[in-house]
Amino acid sequence: MNGGLRVESREGEQMHASCQTEVEVKHGVGLHARPSVTFTRLAKSFPCSIEVAINGSDLWLNGKSIIKIMGARIRKGSLLRIRAEGILAEEAVRALKGLVERNFDEEKKHGRSA
Repeated sequence: MNGGLRVESREGEQMHASCQTEVEVKHGVGLHARPSVTFTRLAKSFPCSIEVAINGSDLWLNGKSIIKIMGARIRKGSLLRIRAEGILAEEAVRALKGLVERNFDEEKKHGRSA
């Protein structure tokens, strides 16, 4: 898979769609507590369902659950598949992918530069 967004929308329902993408975790220690909180907070801000699968697994985790995301022990180099279904699914997947690519905005929060 190329990591791009794959969008499927139902005819006549522009806002109700399903969307999926892949992104590699490049954060030095993976999804420890702070990045997991940031990820799930952003996921919860969207009204659609959001799920995450790790390293090609067929097991989909609730992307809005801090327990599920932290419990998955996602490390640097892990490949996340993020999928969303429902209202604003495409926007949710884009936002979450961007957050992972920006290392969960940790450098901004702590005043460090890249």
